[in-house]
Amino acid sequence: MALLQRAVGEGQAAAPELKNLARPVSLARERTLPVLPALADLLPEGGLRRGSTVAVSGSTSLALALLAGPSQAGSWCAAVGLPSLGLVAATEVGIALERFPLVARPGEEWPAVVAALVDAVDVVLVCLPRHVRTGDARRLVAKTRDRGAVLVTTGGSPGALAADVRLSVASASWDGLGQGHGHLRARRLDVVATGRGAAARERRVSLWLPAAGGGVTECLRDQRAISPPIAQTQMG
Repeated sequence: MALLQRAVGEGQAAAPELKNLARPVSLARERTLPVLPALADLLPEGGLRRGSTVAVSGSTSLALALLAGPSQAGSWCAAVGLPSLGLVAATEVGIALERFPLVARPGEEWPAVVAALVDAVDVVLVCLPRHVRTGDARRLVAKTRDRGAVLVTTGGSPGALAADVRLSVASASWDGLGQGHGHLRARRLDVVATGRGAAARERRVSLWLPAAGGGVTECLRDQRAISPPIAQTQMG
């Protein structure tokens, strides 16, 4: 089945076009947007609070998974600055591609592109550049709060934006290979959540992302890997 991608122009050409997107009304009155059940314990309200900023470090896949719950519930989501984002991976985690505009290479106009998307959709995922101007960061956080959207960030320098919730991958390992044979089936991520306000209390959750059957599931507290974990990594 062909994958449907809503591609948007790049750089300055993208911002005007993005303003034509309409924010969905189905979830407009909800204080929080739903997330996948496996991710709920990482967030102080069990979902993505409208107006908040969430910073994810150590795994682009984890950041992408945060969009799956709102997307499945009918929200429009968007991604900026992720040219290598795999649409198959987005589909497998549960994102509806027909409501998922992408701006792969926004260039120096990335703040304007993100701001336009915050006006138009419920959740925006952006890979921040290495250097973020303080003024740009403050304006985006304020606009997200005022518009009742959710901003999810990866990349950038630590503390580039004043995030309400910070999710970091403490460790990661692949499962599936036995004694030199077999196939990689699942990846375990040990995730730590911190933040400010209601998110100040540290939370820890272990996830399979991807799980052996695809998607995201939470590791049982007494569950061990099916076979010895291999390839300790913090990639994607």
